[in-house]
Amino acid sequence: MVAAPSVSYSITVRLVVPAGGAGVSQLTHAVEGAGGLVTALDVSASGADSLQIDVTCAARDTTHADDIVAALDSVDGVDVHKVSDRTFLMHLGGTIEMASKHPIRNRDELSMVYTPGVARVCLAIARNPDDARRLTIKRNSVAVVTDGSAVLGLGNLGPAAALPVMEGKAALFKRFAGIDAWPLCLDTQDVDEIVRTVQVLAPGFAGINLEDISAPRCFTIEARLRELLDIPVFHDDQHGTAIVVLAALTNALRVVGKELAQVRIVMSGAGAAGTAVVRLLVEAGAKDVVVADVDGVIHAERAGLDPSLRWIAEHTNAASFTGSLKEAVRGADVFIGVSAPDLLNGDDIAAMETDAVVFALANPDPEVDPAVARQHAAVVATGRSDYPNQINNVLAFPGVFRGLLDAAASTIESPLLVAAAHAIASSVSDTELNANYVIPSVFHEDVHKAVAAAVKDAASGRGR
Repeated sequence: MVAAPSVSYSITVRLVVPAGGAGVSQLTHAVEGAGGLVTALDVSASGADSLQIDVTCAARDTTHADDIVAALDSVDGVDVHKVSDRTFLMHLGGTIEMASKHPIRNRDELSMVYTPGVARVCLAIARNPDDARRLTIKRNSVAVVTDGSAVLGLGNLGPAAALPVMEGKAALFKRFAGIDAWPLCLDTQDVDEIVRTVQVLAPGFAGINLEDISAPRCFTIEARLRELLDIPVFHDDQHGTAIVVLAALTNALRVVGKELAQVRIVMSGAGAAGTAVVRLLVEAGAKDVVVADVDGVIHAERAGLDPSLRWIAEHTNAASFTGSLKEAVRGADVFIGVSAPDLLNGDDIAAMETDAVVFALANPDPEVDPAVARQHAAVVATGRSDYPNQINNVLAFPGVFRGLLDAAASTIESPLLVAAAHAIASSVSDTELNANYVIPSVFHEDVHKAVAAAVKDAASGRGR
């Protein structure tokens, strides 16, 4: 399967071509002939004999971008002057910054923002520590914490290489929920050190978002921090994914007219995301779930189960099925993959129940080719932006934390996650709902507010 050109690999090529010739018209043909997509063509300078043209185009990857540049350079009369990677340009100097909420234009303003006036605020908080939420940024602050051990799908890249992802996360917190989030990339992968570091940093924050920490360490870190801290701890790779999967599945089952408690669900993947998904599905009312990982279907008699896999074995696979993933998926109503590419094919999907739902979420290469899956399943979702029904965590975490912060919550429980999923699902109206639209866009004007309201009510004990 050849990926489509993506703005993630968008380049701008500065060219000089002869004025009045056919070079300009040939530029688009050259890009398209190389499999690229022209998104803009601008004349940035003009002279009597030549034109300077900036061609912006999308490629599949960096190698493909080089091919596009070579194709442009091969056009008669064209001289390539400069190539800019637009994604790298966006990250020059970072993607976020700190800004003061108040101007500091004179001595009076300085004395209130800082010394001596700030001393009065310090003493007020010392007398009543709860005032820190009212009188500091704490009330609206989230720490985005990583050790760089599981960066996106790229692996153990370390804390420095993880920083661009954490910056992006902070930018999304601000854009979709107005939350001030701060990247904290820790130069240790020792569980005890991570727990202790977050514990001593916690007084400055109202919530902790754990990000890109490898399994099974992430489970231990989250559990210990939840015991130690009086603010909510949320692992987005687990809980954010689980919320959006449950939301999409809720609407996919609406499309095919089935109920969560009645369908047979087969899952591939029991890492951080898979474990959280199965736990939330069970919490939401799923009764018949079978989970497979790299070592096969998980069942109570399988040897070598760690505590996380043991929980799965005890709460799923009531029939003690011991076959392969391909065998398990036969006759299933739902397949959810959070694992690895190309585990299933069209024949496997065709062997599922009528009006099957397939969520193939491995990224960038799914467990089954989405185009093939769509030939047999009623609803298909992926983790990719170039297919309908993208399962995107951005639908969850901004609104979840907005609700937690507004409720001054100290913990985060499973019913709250279910409430968030239902809020996302409900953002798709009956008139909008169809097989290609079971989950709203992250730019849906109401979804983040709906999630925040549902979470706030659940955290405050007002949820249904």
